[in-house]
Amino acid sequence: MNATISSDAPVFGWDVGGAHVKVSLATRAGALLDVAQWACPLWQGIAHLERVIDGVLERWPVAADASARHAVTMTGEMVDLFADRAEGVRMLTRTLVQRLGPRTMFYAGDAGWLARSACADGWRKVASANWLATAQWVATCVPDALLVDIGSTTTDIIPIVGSRVAARGANDAERLMSGELVYQGVVRTPLCGVAHRIAFRGETTGVMNEWFATTADVYRLTGELWAEHDQHPSADNGPKTEAASRARIARMIGRDAADASDAEWRSFAQNWRHEQLRALEANLARVIARDAALAAAPIVGAGCGRFLAAALARQEARSYIDFARLAGVADDDATRAEWISTCAPSVAVALLASMGARGAKGAPGNEAHPSNDASPRAA
Repeated sequence: MNATISSDAPVFGWDVGGAHVKVSLATRAGALLDVAQWACPLWQGIAHLERVIDGVLERWPVAADASARHAVTMTGEMVDLFADRAEGVRMLTRTLVQRLGPRTMFYAGDAGWLARSACADGWRKVASANWLATAQWVATCVPDALLVDIGSTTTDIIPIVGSRVAARGANDAERLMSGELVYQGVVRTPLCGVAHRIAFRGETTGVMNEWFATTADVYRLTGELWAEHDQHPSADNGPKTEAASRARIARMIGRDAADASDAEWRSFAQNWRHEQLRALEANLARVIARDAALAAAPIVGAGCGRFLAAALARQEARSYIDFARLAGVADDDATRAEWISTCAPSVAVALLASMGARGAKGAPGNEAHPSNDASPRAA
C-alpha cells in the first residue's frame, strides 16, 4: 500500500543512519525551514533512536501533531544490532511509526512512498535508499552531474544523466562493486582502512592495523572538519584536540607525538588526506568511464566532507556545485549551507515529499524543477 501525502501540513524529512539521524523541516510549498543532526550510535541499541525522536519533538513540537507528515529514508537497518537488514527495516519502521504516527511514510525509490504495512515485503526498496533520494532530487535541478556525498563514514558517487539517476548499483552490495559506494568518510573511518603504507619524512612506512586513529584526527589537523560534525568519540575516547590527534596518528606508525614537530604532524595528516583523495578519485574515475555524458559533468558536493568533493572537482578541472545552493542557500550563508549539505538525504526526502503533497511532477519517478525561492534556515 502506498502512503498518501497531505497537502496542508509541514513535512519532516528523516535520514535514519547507523551513526547519525538527520531531520529537515519543509513547508508544503517546498520551502526548507530548518535542519538538524543528532549523533545516534544505533548499534548500541534502539534506545538511541528513541532519544533522538525525543530531541526532534522537543525542537519542533509541531512534529507531534497529527497533521504533520514524516518522510523517512534510512541506512540504519544494516547495523549489527539487527540479525539482518529485513529485521532492521521492520524494527526501525515500527519504532518510527509508534512515535510519529501512522501517516509516517518511507522512501522506496521507484516504488514511491510506502506505509509501514508495506515495508515488510518492500524492505529491499526501503533499505539504504538515502543516496537515491538525494540523487533523485539533484536530478530535478541538474540534468548531468556527479553527486559526491562524503559523510562521516561513507562516500556516495552517483551519476546523473539526462535528469535521471544512472547508478549501476541498486543496493549496497552492488554499489560497492560498481564504485558508487566507498566505505570511507571524514570522521569515523579508521586510518588503517585508508592506506596500508603512508609517507612520513620522505619515506614510506607500514601502517599498524589497529583502531588507533580515525579520519577525524586527520581533518582536525588540516583544519577542515567543522567542530559541529565531530560528534562521535575519538578512537581512544580521549580529547578531540589537535594535540590528542597528533598523538593518535603518531601511533599509526609506531611513534609518539614528541617524535616530530607540530608542523611535521600536520604534513603527515596531509599525506593521509592525499591517500583518501586517491581512493575517492579512483572510484570517481570508474563511474565517469561508464557514460560519455559525464565527461564534462559538474560535481555536486554534499555531506560533512564535501570539502573533499570540491577538491576532487579542482583536480578533475570540473565545475563544482554545492548541494545547499540547489536548496536555495545564498553563497554567503555558510552555516545554513553547512547543515543543509551535511543533511542532504533528509533535505531531499522532505522536498520530494513536499512535491508529492503539491502534486508536482518532481515526486519519485518523475521530473520537475523545484522552487528556487525557498528560504532555508539551518541551525
